[in-house]
Amino acid sequence: MTVLDELDRRLVHALRIDGRAPFSRIGEVLGVSTQTVARRYRRLRADAGLRVVGLVHHERDEHTRWLVRLGATTAAARTLADSLARRPDTSWVKLLSGGTEILLIVRMPGDADAAQSFLLREIPRAASITTVSAHYVLHTYLGGPTAWHGQVAALDERQCRRLTPRLDGPVSGRAVSDADDALLAALQADGRAGLADLATATGWSPATVARRLADLRGRDEIFFDVQLDDALLGANTQALLWMSVAPARLDEVASELAGHPELAFVFATTGPNNLVAQVMCSDTGALHHYLTRRLGTFEAIRTLEVAPVLATIKAAGRLNPSCTGQRSARAMKKALAPTGPAGPGRGSGR
Repeated sequence: MTVLDELDRRLVHALRIDGRAPFSRIGEVLGVSTQTVARRYRRLRADAGLRVVGLVHHERDEHTRWLVRLGATTAAARTLADSLARRPDTSWVKLLSGGTEILLIVRMPGDADAAQSFLLREIPRAASITTVSAHYVLHTYLGGPTAWHGQVAALDERQCRRLTPRLDGPVSGRAVSDADDALLAALQADGRAGLADLATATGWSPATVARRLADLRGRDEIFFDVQLDDALLGANTQALLWMSVAPARLDEVASELAGHPELAFVFATTGPNNLVAQVMCSDTGALHHYLTRRLGTFEAIRTLEVAPVLATIKAAGRLNPSCTGQRSARAMKKALAPTGPAGPGRGSGR
């Protein structure tokens, strides 16, 4: 198993600050050669699943996000999760609770018809689904461009300042649009792709790609995330926390939780559980301590449900090759095949 040393952790932190920083600049800040940085980066890509991905700020486009919880039979849950991970509209897919529950983060167009089609017609057609609940994401308190503390705890403030990109140059008046789809797709596949590769993907010239990329970054339309096996950073035990918080205190509680280093994301959502978070701990003892000694002090949290994360099948729109495995097309098709008349009530669990 790959073990991250201090230099590896500092490299991960550096990439989280600026995913497209040249290896030469990273090496200068870390006090090592450019060749050493490049060699470590290649090793982490090959052995630890390290990827830099370029993503659009959720608040910058007209799409909505939904957390969808699916209960499924044990025999079919994994195949179903793999199938759903291959949909272009899912950005995160996790297997939870002993392998009987799937969590999706689904990105949908802003119109209600798209959400209705996915939630009421497509999902219930899977015969193995036993329950469905959907939660509209109202606000992100932690997540997206805000990194989990475990990824950004290796560099000091001076090093962080030296790596922070200067994006205060002149920008055009055009925000992200459909014309950027090819560029955004290429950056999501590889946030460190060179200008020549991005030019091939978009059909633009390298100079046009460079200008548009600088424009999108200068307007803060996109950010760069780092994906790798979180267990290598000490997060051996992960869980989803579904909380019900008094509405009058929701903003206060969520804002405070966003400062907890154990949490990777904090969302305010619709539904009886109106606050959802992911906790990252070293082991079950640390998780128990966090639940009892940290969350237990919040009187405004009226109920708490803990769902252990068994596997992350898809993260930030990318399949996790160590989790998806090689599923046959026939098995995936069968998992989502209808077994009878489909209707709004099928598989709803109500």
